[in-house]
Amino acid sequence: MLPAMTASSPVPAAPLIIPCVDIQSGRAVRLYEGDPDRETVYFESPLEAARHWVGLGAGLVHLVDLDAATGRGENRAVIAQIVAELGVPVEVGGGIRDRAGAEALLQSGVDRVVIGTAAVKNPELVAELIAAHGPERVVVSLDARGLEVATHGWAQGSGIGVAELTPRLADVGLETLIFTDVTRDGTLKGLNRELMREVRQLWINTLIVGGGVANLDDVRLLAEEGIQGAIVGRAIYEGTLAYPVSL
Repeated sequence: MLPAMTASSPVPAAPLIIPCVDIQSGRAVRLYEGDPDRETVYFESPLEAARHWVGLGAGLVHLVDLDAATGRGENRAVIAQIVAELGVPVEVGGGIRDRAGAEALLQSGVDRVVIGTAAVKNPELVAELIAAHGPERVVVSLDARGLEVATHGWAQGSGIGVAELTPRLADVGLETLIFTDVTRDGTLKGLNRELMREVRQLWINTLIVGGGVANLDDVRLLAEEGIQGAIVGRAIYEGTLAYPVSL
């Protein structure tokens, strides 16, 4: 089962820190500001990366198929191996464009799918998936520059604002939203407090954020702003934030 985490629950002393394994060309990498040509390889094997975090106590791992997100290919076989062998819940995003693709992942054992570009281009898809599988198995990821949503692996601006999308998503029953600040992702620059506060005000349900988490100060910021957790990559890979995290 996924870790218990609802918007109505008290914010924990230490918000949930979810290790991220970004997969590109079959390796575990992190990108700088989402640029697929500016990668750092942390593990040759994404499975070993995921096992590493589970060994340190992770109860949920966030996987991103960067090749699928950017249209350069896909890493579904690698993801299937991780899901089969890891032993803890896994959520997967990147290149999920339609219901068939989402349901193939859910049927393979993925605990929840993370819908990004498709939630902007085809919001009916989110409603269909929630109706069929329940809100606990569907997450939407809004990746943005400021409050403008970016799509297609962060390469394109959508012209659509977060404030426009969040009411629609709430209306179709979405419980968990991931918001990523593209301009800080992979940079270790720290969270943009004002932006995080704005998004918190726009989304009343469970909010998970990403983009720039660098150290314990950012985790404290999450708690102070009432944000349930963060997806973290580079900071825990490079040790600027010790994992597991405690305040």
